[in-house]
Amino acid sequence: MASMAPVRSARVYDDRSPEDGTRVLVDRLWPRGLRKDDERLDVWLKDVAPSHELRRWYGHREEAYGEFRERYLQELETPDRAAALDELRRLVAEGPVTLVTSTKEIHLSHLAVLTELLGAD
Repeated sequence: MASMAPVRSARVYDDRSPEDGTRVLVDRLWPRGLRKDDERLDVWLKDVAPSHELRRWYGHREEAYGEFRERYLQELETPDRAAALDELRRLVAEGPVTLVTSTKEIHLSHLAVLTELLGAD
C-alpha cells in the first residue's frame, strides 16, 4: 500500500502555507468572520466533526481528553461520519492535507484524534 501524504493541523485563521496542500475544515460550524469563499479553505467536511452534544460535554477540559477521544472514535463509526472520514482518507491519499479548525487548543481537539487516525507524522 502506498504511504499516506503528510497530515498537518492549523487554525482556520492562519495564513495558507506552501506545505499545506489541501486545507480541510473539519468543524461542524462555519468559523466566525470567514466568507464561504475564503482562500484559506478548500474543503469543508463538517460530518467528520464531533457532535454538538460531545463538544459541549467535553469543553476542551484536559482531564476529559481520554474519554472525549473514546467517545469521538465511537461517533466516527456512525454512517455519516464514517463516510466523511473515508473522504478525508481519500484526500490524504492524493497529497498533503492540512486539517483546520477554529479551536484554539488543537492538541486537545478532535484534530489530534483525526491526525492520529490518519497516521500523521
